This record gives sequence, structure tokens and C-alpha cells, in this order.
Amino acid sequence: MFHGTIIAVCCAMQVAALAEEPDPEKTAAEMISPETQAAIDRGLAYLAIQQREDGTFGSRDYDRNVAVCALVGMAFISGGSTPDRGPYGMEVSRCVDYILEHTKDSGFIVVEGASSHGPMYEHGFATLFLAEISGMSRHRDLREKLTKAVALIVSTQNAEGGWRYDPIPNEADISVTVCQIMALRAARNTGIRVPAQTIDRAIDYVKRCQNSDGGFMYMASGGDSEFPRSAAAVVALYSAGIYEGPVLERGLDYIETYIPRSTAFSRENHYFYGHYYAIQAMWHAGGQRWAKWYPAIRDALLERQSEDGSWMDQSISPVYGTAMACIILQIPNNYLPIFQR
Repeated sequence: MFHGTIIAVCCAMQVAALAEEPDPEKTAAEMISPETQAAIDRGLAYLAIQQREDGTFGSRDYDRNVAVCALVGMAFISGGSTPDRGPYGMEVSRCVDYILEHTKDSGFIVVEGASSHGPMYEHGFATLFLAEISGMSRHRDLREKLTKAVALIVSTQNAEGGWRYDPIPNEADISVTVCQIMALRAARNTGIRVPAQTIDRAIDYVKRCQNSDGGFMYMASGGDSEFPRSAAAVVALYSAGIYEGPVLERGLDYIETYIPRSTAFSRENHYFYGHYYAIQAMWHAGGQRWAKWYPAIRDALLERQSEDGSWMDQSISPVYGTAMACIILQIPNNYLPIFQR
């Protein structure tokens, strides 16, 4: 009798544990709850209100920055809008127009005099955006300008295999390097030729930046690991077609120690940047990593959304923070080609 009771209790505990375990096979509709969708809708509406006629955004800082413009465009596309189609089709088209207008003959995408965290960040995100909407846009010159933007990235890779703030092949850091890798992957997806050697050298640089704890240093010359750049590095590996192996697994294990537990993480440096990449890393990893991560970041973001629908980012702008939050929350939609498994 006693033995039977013990077995029954153990079975009940196992069933309860399984019931609490996140389901990795949940669909987008199941993961994006009505409350989450309402938050996304408020965020996208906020972004639309902030946009000016020329495609720029009315935030106090970075309002003419092409990377912010590109990320907002990606936030709209993540919800199903495309140029001139969908609830934010006009806003997406304005983003495309603005970025193409500021693509120089050299292929460099930059707005002179605009607030910047580093011109190659802007160029990388803008190139990524153009690649994502390639084939959707009415612009006949988009393909030509995208090809030139890709060529500029390839030609400015430094001897280490990476990139830094300016389109000059001197120094390299992992953050800017990952930004270029993502742009190149997106362009390659559209059929634009990217030399295999360029990707191989870039990934070799990323791997050399990994520390023994699984995280990644800022430069290959040495330094501590940090969550944002480590998440970015793991996504770069996936983007290069690396889906398994010790480098990837150690990186995922390191990232997982930063799973959001409360809004306390909102004071972390580069919060939205880090989670923009972390959600992609866990999306590609799938399984229990993804099933645990998405609800955690979803709930953390829902807690800190402002009444006007925005998410505040202290270092850049609320438009940037809101675009990043909307992209993160809409990852399960699987609409953007660069995020698709």
C-alpha cells in the first residue's frame, strides 16, 4: 500500500512537471497572446505617428538615422505590411524611399550630419532592410543600389576578417562585424553574389572572439564577455550556416544565463540590441531554449511598455526601443526572411 502510494505521488509530480514545461511546438498564434498583440498594435501605431513625410522619425535623437529607419521598417514588415500594402504599407514605402535617397554612388548608405553610433552600423542595418524588401518594392533602382551597398561591405573588410565604425579596412569589433554579416546573408538570400571567402573570414573572426565561458569579447585582442555582443555573435554563426558544434552550444549556454526574469534587466547596457539578437538566437535554436525564452522576454517587454505604446531606450531613442520591441515580440510570425528558420 505504502509502495503504491509512493509510485502514485511520483507519477503525479512527473505529470505536473511536464505540464509546467514550456511547449516548443506552440504556434505563433498561441505564443502571441491577445495581450501581446494589443501591445504590438500600440507600438506600431506609435511608430507610424512618429514618422514624417520624408520617412524620418520625430524623436529627439537619431531622427534622421538610417538604421533606426530600417529597424522601424522591419518592425512593420514583421507584422505583415509590405511597401504600399497592409496597414502600414505607406510607412514602409517611406522608409524605403528615405534609405534609397541616401544611398551614395559608392554604395555607402549614410545621412551626413545625422546622429550616429557609427556609420557602418547604419549602413549594415539599412542594407539588411533593403535586402529584406527586395522584390517587394516598386523602385527599379533598388537592386542596383543594394548590390553597391553589398560591394562596399565586401571591400571594407579588414585583415582580421571584420569591420568597425567607418568603411575603412583598419580595425574590427564583433558588434559591427555581426551587423555586416547579417546584411550579407540577407543579400545572398536575394541572389546577390557574396564571396564565400568574405563570409568565411568574418566567421573565423567571430569564433576567435569567443571566451572560455562561452561568451564573446568585443575585439579579438581580448576582453570580458557580455550578453549583447554574445547574442549577436551566436546569430552570426547561424546566419553563416553553422547550426551545431561546441562554439555554438557554449554561446547558447552563455546567453541562456541572461534569460529575462523581470524589468530589472531593462537597466542593462544595450538592452534592446541584446534582446533583438538573443530572440533570434533562441528562435534558431528552437526546442526548450526557444520555448522558455520567448515568454520571458515577452512578459518583460509587456511590463515596461509606456502608456503611449512606446518602449523607452535611454541611449538612443524611444522610436528605436519601440521598433526593437515590436520586432522581438513578432518573431513567432516568421515573416522576415532573415529570421526564418
